[in-house]
Amino acid sequence: MRHMPNRTVYFNGEFVAEADARVSIFDSALMFGDMAFEMTRTFGQQPFRLRSHLERLYASLRLLEIECGLTIDEMEELTLETLRRNIGTEAEDVDWQIMHDVSRGPLSLYSTVFPDGGRPTVSINCWPLIKHMGRFAENYTAGVDVAIVSQPAIPATMLDPKAKTRSRVHYQLARLQGERIGPGVWPLLVDSDGYLAEGPGWNLFLVSNGTIYSPEPRNILLGVSRGTVAELAAKIGVPFESTNLGRYEALQADEMFCTATTFSVVHARSFEGQPVGDGHLGPIVSKLQQAWKEFVGVDFIAQAQEYARRLPAWEKREIAAHDVT
Repeated sequence: MRHMPNRTVYFNGEFVAEADARVSIFDSALMFGDMAFEMTRTFGQQPFRLRSHLERLYASLRLLEIECGLTIDEMEELTLETLRRNIGTEAEDVDWQIMHDVSRGPLSLYSTVFPDGGRPTVSINCWPLIKHMGRFAENYTAGVDVAIVSQPAIPATMLDPKAKTRSRVHYQLARLQGERIGPGVWPLLVDSDGYLAEGPGWNLFLVSNGTIYSPEPRNILLGVSRGTVAELAAKIGVPFESTNLGRYEALQADEMFCTATTFSVVHARSFEGQPVGDGHLGPIVSKLQQAWKEFVGVDFIAQAQEYARRLPAWEKREIAAHDVT
């Protein structure tokens, strides 16, 4: 008998078991990477800036010319319902990743396989953050190593990076190149003019002379967490500027940090193999992390460390739930 976790996925109008949410091999997402997506997380089991993520999702869908069949309000309601159905499968202190994936559906060439007609593929899934953040926890103490890789960012003249799509093989190549530089190296892409752009799924920031600098937003994803940095910087009295930044500016920076929805803020200890500052967490990034914790009402660093402690037992439970006996 096969035992599965009780997690539930919203998939094309229904709530189904996680293992039963399957996309057709003829889907446009598989054929072309033709899919918009969003990923957010909860803090204290409450979604963080869900509406902002959904607004970006619908902006991406407009760019891809996909009509998903749901209003943004309906998508929000379905998201909250999906989360509600899954929260009880974990302890009360477990936070969640929430993923939205929307494609235009199966290609018309294969219409005979779908007698009811093709329609957009819409899914919403929730995944416990124990594994993601448990594995990440040590980075908050040690910092991360950032290095520029040979894979460039996709210029906006080819595919606007402000849209969050599954067409991101360049990110995968960047990750592979980073690993060849050294284990765990975070790969940084530059734009067609040689300016710093972004990492695969994260935004970069420099701190110099008390000011936070972000790459100019022509060729980067305008991360929700990036916007949160600008807001919190104002709150703690630190100037924030967007400008063109190069390798030179990065090597002169007093501090460097990265942001993404899951981990919020983590400092870089090195850039191109050279220490950033003294290689340790700097004062402005420390203040920013504290402001973030207060803003979301969760000490996300202590939470990740606790998840790391519990991760082995959690993985054993998951494996046992999938065993065939």
